[in-house]
Amino acid sequence: MPTSPSVTGWTSRWQVRVAALLALIVVLGLGAVRASSADGHVIGIWPVGAATGVLVLAPRRRAPVLLAVVLVLALLTLSVAHRPPAVVVGYAVTIAVETWVVARLLLAGGEGAWRLRTDADLRRYLGACLLGGLLALVGGALTSAVAGFGDPGFVGLALGASHVASQLALTPLWARLPTHGSIARRPEQVLQWSVLLVVAPAVLVPQMVPSVVFVLVPLLAWSALRVSPRAALAQMVAVLAFAVLMTTADRGPFADVPVLLDLPRDVRAVLLAAFAATCALIVVPLLLRVGESVEAARAAAAERDTLDRIVRSATGMAIVGADRDGRITLFNPGAERLLGWSAAEVMGCSTQVLHTPAQITAKARELGVADDFAAVSARMMEPDMAGGDIGFVRKDGVERTHSMTLGRITDEAGRVLGYVSTSEDVTDRVAAEEALRDALARMQEVDAVKDAFVSSVSHELRTPITSIQGYLELLDDGSFGELTPPQRTAVTKVAANSGRLLTLIDDLLTLSRVQEDGLGLDDKVLDLGEVVRTGCAVVAPGGDRAGVALSVEAPGEPVPFLGNRDMLERVVINLVGNAVKFTPRGGRADVALRHDARGSVLTVSDTGIGIPLAEQERLFTRFFRSSLAQAQAIPGSGLGLSIAHSVVTQHGGTLRAESEPGAGATFVVELPAMV
Repeated sequence: MPTSPSVTGWTSRWQVRVAALLALIVVLGLGAVRASSADGHVIGIWPVGAATGVLVLAPRRRAPVLLAVVLVLALLTLSVAHRPPAVVVGYAVTIAVETWVVARLLLAGGEGAWRLRTDADLRRYLGACLLGGLLALVGGALTSAVAGFGDPGFVGLALGASHVASQLALTPLWARLPTHGSIARRPEQVLQWSVLLVVAPAVLVPQMVPSVVFVLVPLLAWSALRVSPRAALAQMVAVLAFAVLMTTADRGPFADVPVLLDLPRDVRAVLLAAFAATCALIVVPLLLRVGESVEAARAAAAERDTLDRIVRSATGMAIVGADRDGRITLFNPGAERLLGWSAAEVMGCSTQVLHTPAQITAKARELGVADDFAAVSARMMEPDMAGGDIGFVRKDGVERTHSMTLGRITDEAGRVLGYVSTSEDVTDRVAAEEALRDALARMQEVDAVKDAFVSSVSHELRTPITSIQGYLELLDDGSFGELTPPQRTAVTKVAANSGRLLTLIDDLLTLSRVQEDGLGLDDKVLDLGEVVRTGCAVVAPGGDRAGVALSVEAPGEPVPFLGNRDMLERVVINLVGNAVKFTPRGGRADVALRHDARGSVLTVSDTGIGIPLAEQERLFTRFFRSSLAQAQAIPGSGLGLSIAHSVVTQHGGTLRAESEPGAGATFVVELPAMV
């Protein structure tokens, strides 16, 4: 299968890097060995950090082969030092084991690569290097003890210190470091490099007290803080390499320490390792801190830019920011458009310039606070305030109404840094709402006049119609002489229509009473069973004439309820009367009353024409009549269900309907139990 160019390029890159590192290991390993004294028991700072880099940079499947190569190179370079074969093998195996362990730990972050960017990476780096040094200490001490070569404690200390230094100084070179570039500008970078190039030779070439070399540490810290990570590491490695070179050449502050203090020559390696570890432990953490700071600054800048774009793009909303003293610090384009001021004109001014004293007074009165701008602002920032309408004044003096939300800007400790308000012009909406309120008030007034008129007319009509019905009864029973058949038919029709008119008047009066002042419940205990039976008895003759069978089922024992007997009877009459009226001849209407601890349920069912589903939500509206009733010319006022619903509701109950066209209807009244 052909290999993609990207894969081939990556393969060639890691191979080139690993090959270069292996060559560097040979050179530095030979240098470390040759720098050690012939009569010593340890070697110089062997490049175990570079060996770790070989395993870190290569694919994991290549690690066993490359580890074997590292072991071979360690054997070859160490054999040059004319150490006993057992010592050479012991040191080489120690190097191989340490290399494997440190590489595995560095790659344990799950990224598939050695990263050094976060605190977790730093902890992994320090832990791996210290564990590597511990393995070198143990391996060196065991080798010394088994081979009888020097003091095991000193040999282990020297080997462990040099390996810790090598790992600390070199392994960051193979890591994915923070991505920030140099913070310092070019002149500062040139100055920093120049100072380092002057100070390093001045400190590392003369034979002086070793403590003077730590003058270099602030310079390396300077580079870690100001230049790119790679450049800072390069400076550190260059300084350490120069220190090793000078010590190997018997120059510099570490060269004469054994002679001056009457110590073994191998102490030079320990001192060099301590210096290298100190530099690495200062430079590497600083690199990470700077990287995190730069990333945080980038994220903050991106967030600030995003917020700025949002604020500037909100042209339909006024966003105004202020400092702790209420001076304007932000005035977005939306505020400029809505209020007429430019940002430059109001920056640094008090936010009070955006409101008139009269507007503040009106808002203070609405909120119930002191007539003071600060008091109004404080109240509008309280948690229970979700914003509100307040007056603003434009630059041209025109007053507008805005819906505004005001809030505090605080820091992590809760200290107030400033304030921000968002508002939109709702003047037209407020005017429309006021117009709607005025229109509603006028409609309510007209409705009240209409209801009063209907009530008055109904009262005036009831008396003469009652009188007409009385005379009709006299005519019908022959009090004024016998009627001919045509006359009796006419009297019957007049009586029926006057009765229908009287029923309509009673409905209008009942509805007016319910709407005006409720039922005036007198807290009388009644028997619901008796109410149902009485109401059904009123409707029963009409059912017989219409050919509709009426069945009534009610408990034999009393069903106590606290309410208005007349009104509840009207509910029964209206519901059962409708069931009879809208059921064709031969149908039936069933009335059932159930009672338990939760309350009473009255069910009125029929086999009539039913009600279209789309019209059922309007059933209890005044004067509503279904399309089926109108199509079949069934007479009615459309008030019966509205009255029943109002009466049931005022008794604390509910009334609902279930129906389908052609399948009849069921009305369910649920009343609460008497407490």
